[in-house]
Amino acid sequence: MQKIGLFLFNHDLRSDDNAALLQAATEVDKLICLYCVETASGGPGWQQPAKLSPRRREFLFEALEDLDSQLSQYGQKLIVRMQSPLEAIAQLITVHNVSHLYNSNHVGSHEKRIWSTLSKRYSMLQFTQSHTHTLFDPSQLPFSIDQLPESFSKFRKLVEKMDLDAVISAPLDAPTRLPPPALVADMAWQPVWRKHFPSSANDQAPALFKGGASAGEEHLKGYFAKNLASSYKQTRNGLDGMDYSTKFSPWLANGSLSPRRIVQQLKQYEARAGANDSTYWIFFELLWREYFQWYGHSHQQRLFAFSGIGTSSPSTSFYPERFKKWCAGNTPYGMINACMKQLNTTGYLSNRGRQLVTSCFVHELGLDWRHGAAYMEQQLVDYDVASNWGNWQYLAGVGADPRGHRRFDLHKQAQIYDPNKQFVQRWAGDQTLQPLDSMDAADWPI
Repeated sequence: MQKIGLFLFNHDLRSDDNAALLQAATEVDKLICLYCVETASGGPGWQQPAKLSPRRREFLFEALEDLDSQLSQYGQKLIVRMQSPLEAIAQLITVHNVSHLYNSNHVGSHEKRIWSTLSKRYSMLQFTQSHTHTLFDPSQLPFSIDQLPESFSKFRKLVEKMDLDAVISAPLDAPTRLPPPALVADMAWQPVWRKHFPSSANDQAPALFKGGASAGEEHLKGYFAKNLASSYKQTRNGLDGMDYSTKFSPWLANGSLSPRRIVQQLKQYEARAGANDSTYWIFFELLWREYFQWYGHSHQQRLFAFSGIGTSSPSTSFYPERFKKWCAGNTPYGMINACMKQLNTTGYLSNRGRQLVTSCFVHELGLDWRHGAAYMEQQLVDYDVASNWGNWQYLAGVGADPRGHRRFDLHKQAQIYDPNKQFVQRWAGDQTLQPLDSMDAADWPI
């Protein structure tokens, strides 16, 4: 009897350095390659998929097209379904007598719940998961996941005591072959996507990033072909442009680019151009990303809790008018307005910009941090569940920060990072200054 495999792609949209795909290549006779687009929230709560902005949809579509192109070199085909994995996989198992399911281990509690449900529902099948989204495998960490250090600094000190050259494995090559596809009825998914999302392109400005592993690899090589890495620490707090930071995050987020491939390229650059504080800082920030991945695996549903990983809830609430003004960039703060307009137009925001809009959201506007995190999930082309929600917890004072709240002086930050107001003027931040609240005749907030 033939072994029929099903590979559920999610945040591993590449054939390169994909352990789960390599295993599937050796174990089954035929293989179904599947990606599921959940087009609306699957239910109440913060743990469900958000509606995607046009920029994020377009970036995802390009990544899936590129993955389909990669798979076609093996005689394979990507199947894309506009439905929950539970529904799609149930149909495919029944029709094709699937015997093996493969997947990359996802940090999101929603994705974990789906995989767990499938495992229980189809216990007669063989289930295989691999960690493809992190630098380390859990077995390589100097602690168990439930004993994750409560701060990044403690995590980094423990990790950097290891022989990192030995612990961070070399990235795996793409498979030399894949099993042929099982014949699935709905193989032509691109027209369906365009019909479902007829206006996915944003016409306001050219896209900053092109989705897909091919574009990610080209960007990775192009970045290290320049000398930008040698001055990264000095430029990383920029607000606008492509060269002040690495810009690896969009491709890292959906797995078009492997973090271990970045480390490999970084080491090659250091061997060629020399190591310094800036090249180390690129690795340092990859460790920050790594910490939040294991933070998400450790805390799971607590990633979305109002009180975060603690027991005390913040003294914030929800004011619909303030939230709408923040989203649209119509607050009393020019720098915040510029950042939000940049985000809404491009689907991207600098690290410094993210810190400022988060601080404003929590402290100046007094809003429930989860609404801000959910808006970022909707907008960002580099949305990553662990990095996004972990960082929002960190800055809201309910996460992995021993100092508690991180409140930024917005006026001082603007003087430091935009002293000539070039950024604010470019994004018309000062043209949309609005009072924090509308008032009625008696000067009460509406």
